[in-house]
Amino acid sequence: MLGSFVLLLLLMVWHRSDGQNSGPMFQVVTQTMLPPDSVHNPTQLNYGMAVTDVDGDGDLEVVVAGYNGPNLVLKYNRTQNKLVNIALDNSDSPYYALRDRAGNAIGVTACDVDGDGREEIYFLNTNNAYSGRATYSDKLFKFRNGRYEDLLGDELNVRRGVANQMAGRSVACVDRKGTGRYSIYVANYAQGRVGPHALLEMDESASDVSNGVIALSDVAAQAGVNKLTGGRGVVVGPILNQMRSDVFCDNENGANFLFKNNGDGTFVDMAQQADVEDRVQHGRGVALADFNGDGKTDIVYGNWNGPHRLYLQTNNFNFRDIAGGNFASPSPIRTVIAADFDNDKELEVFFNNIAYRGDAPNRLFRVSRRVHADPSIDQLEVGDAAEPQGRGTGGTVTDLDGDGQLDLLLAHGESAQQPISVFKVKQGASNSWLRVIPRTQFGAFARGAKVTVFTAQSGSLTRIIDGGSGYLCEMEPVAHFGLGTDEAKVLEVSWPDGTTMTRALEAGERNSVVEVAYPRDGDASVLANDTQCGNGFTVRNGRCEGI
Repeated sequence: MLGSFVLLLLLMVWHRSDGQNSGPMFQVVTQTMLPPDSVHNPTQLNYGMAVTDVDGDGDLEVVVAGYNGPNLVLKYNRTQNKLVNIALDNSDSPYYALRDRAGNAIGVTACDVDGDGREEIYFLNTNNAYSGRATYSDKLFKFRNGRYEDLLGDELNVRRGVANQMAGRSVACVDRKGTGRYSIYVANYAQGRVGPHALLEMDESASDVSNGVIALSDVAAQAGVNKLTGGRGVVVGPILNQMRSDVFCDNENGANFLFKNNGDGTFVDMAQQADVEDRVQHGRGVALADFNGDGKTDIVYGNWNGPHRLYLQTNNFNFRDIAGGNFASPSPIRTVIAADFDNDKELEVFFNNIAYRGDAPNRLFRVSRRVHADPSIDQLEVGDAAEPQGRGTGGTVTDLDGDGQLDLLLAHGESAQQPISVFKVKQGASNSWLRVIPRTQFGAFARGAKVTVFTAQSGSLTRIIDGGSGYLCEMEPVAHFGLGTDEAKVLEVSWPDGTTMTRALEAGERNSVVEVAYPRDGDASVLANDTQCGNGFTVRNGRCEGI
């Protein structure tokens, strides 16, 4: 009898989520944080959003792809407590080139291409082309000579003919060889035999990084990803591999791709074997997460006016769709975001829709882990972020003001000009949190790294540092963990080259941002046998492993 009572208590602890309630999740703060005006938040057509450190001061900025106006770089001003656009119409500004008004940008991503420790910024430009060949090339901006300059416009790269001039849809970053130097994956929208997916990266043998000479090559054919399809969403991370970066593409008018990294920088498409081809649907936003706490990477994405998917990874590289009800209900979907907004230890999934034929309110769901069962999926009251008449095109999350809760930014466009919206989370203010920033060998953000926190009560929580999350956008390069009233005991970080760092977390690191440097030779990366891993785990071979 006593044993049954203890078991019941354990199940309740596992299932309980701290600070949950039925109130609205988001409150709009646009008028105070980013009031619409012609400079900082113009009413225009915008698309993708990405989060990176544009000005090199250690803080994160939000880059916005402007379609019929300039690209924007939104920085949080701590004195004014608001966002300001630092990419001004001033040719003396170091950020002036990022504006690129003529590009009709749709997607944007950031990562360290050349290994200098600072992220480059890639804009996917459509120039009004729907498919096949475009008339205006994409741009890859590097901070060089005190300002941002386009590497694809360098004479060296013009001669090499590497600039992508196809009608693309999404762009992401992948460290395909685990070197800390990233390739740019471009999901192009093919027209017949024109417009295969591209993979641009630095040609080290022809480059001189110290002098800012960066030669680029398209290695898509060499890597095995130069497929022709109606490319849409792209997401990167250790999906089938435990650490190395794989690539998932949810496509339109054709099967999805799931490229497994072979470990040598080449890929093989495993979508059919994994049962994630979804041939008759038209993918859009996509994100990676471990929704059931089993340590495997799951895939969630939206289909354009088709059933949305939540694929749980099972054994032998197979996936099973558990989406149903309102979660799966078709909508004109664009961005899909998986994050713990209210810091209650459970992930929420946000569906950002575009109201192109009547109202299309955005939707929010909590995916709660359960013992020996599939996660429960519950629709939440989204609050002001419902935006039933919003022409949603892009979205991203980051903690703008450092309060430990994620802020949500939404871009609008395509069918109507609308300004950007900014939202604060109304729930879970008393819950604890932890934010982790892994760095590469060169000190840049480690896109594609996997971060796991072992907790005292709730088992393990896993996040993947985003290298580009599905349709057009890229989330912040931070692993954000809500802890509720739980305690984080051990931190484990895995890099795309297979390197792993494991260490105990101190009580004083709760409610803080933890920077994790890439381990050097001789760095300790094993746990002492008396380390407390938390519920369901113990130390084996210097790491936390399941009991």
